[in-house]
Amino acid sequence: MLNKLKQKAGNLAEQALDKSAQEKTGLGSGTPEAKAAGSRAHNKGGEGLISTPPDVKLHLTDADKAYKAGTYGEARYAVQQAMLGVELEIGQKILKSLPETISGLNKDNSVEQVASSGWGWTGLSITRQYTDGNEKELRVMVANNALMLSAVNAYLANGGYAQTSGEQQNWKQTKVKGHRAVIEYDDASGYTLTVPMGQSSMLVYEAVNFKNEQEVMAAANAVDIDGIKKMLGEK
Repeated sequence: MLNKLKQKAGNLAEQALDKSAQEKTGLGSGTPEAKAAGSRAHNKGGEGLISTPPDVKLHLTDADKAYKAGTYGEARYAVQQAMLGVELEIGQKILKSLPETISGLNKDNSVEQVASSGWGWTGLSITRQYTDGNEKELRVMVANNALMLSAVNAYLANGGYAQTSGEQQNWKQTKVKGHRAVIEYDDASGYTLTVPMGQSSMLVYEAVNFKNEQEVMAAANAVDIDGIKKMLGEK
């Protein structure tokens, strides 16, 4: 009952505000003026925003000035932005280190991305997609996902595997260039191969419409995992 009373009071308040606005402007809801005032243009296009990573040198200079001025909050923010800029630069280097083609699939420039939701590798995502221009697709991602990485490492540590109700396994352990990994298969999404890299990062391959496990492993071997680990500072 109390909620109904509150809702009714809110509706009455809105009606009163609408009436007051109409009286002040002299516009009734049905007049041409009101229709003109209530209509808005719909955006039909634009070039969007320019991707601009943080300027490392500029933020370091700002951090130094803020620290000397005793504005420590600003100094801390500037240092964080500088660190984020460094991480995004490393992410771009990792992206450029990936092959131009893998297993006859060409890279798709429209699906290339280096992103981070915060400094300290938080939410880091480096993505490149390969395609034959038809149905076959391979997505290679370097990511920082503590929850998923913990689950994969726990699975590897236990040495087990998961199986469907039938005879076909849908999870199992494997190795990619000497690195322990987990490969899984799903009829809807295809193959997913996850390779943990150090304490916080992992390499994920998503292979759609690949013929079999062997074809996925051959594609995975085209990526320089040790080189990526080195650039990330992982051991």
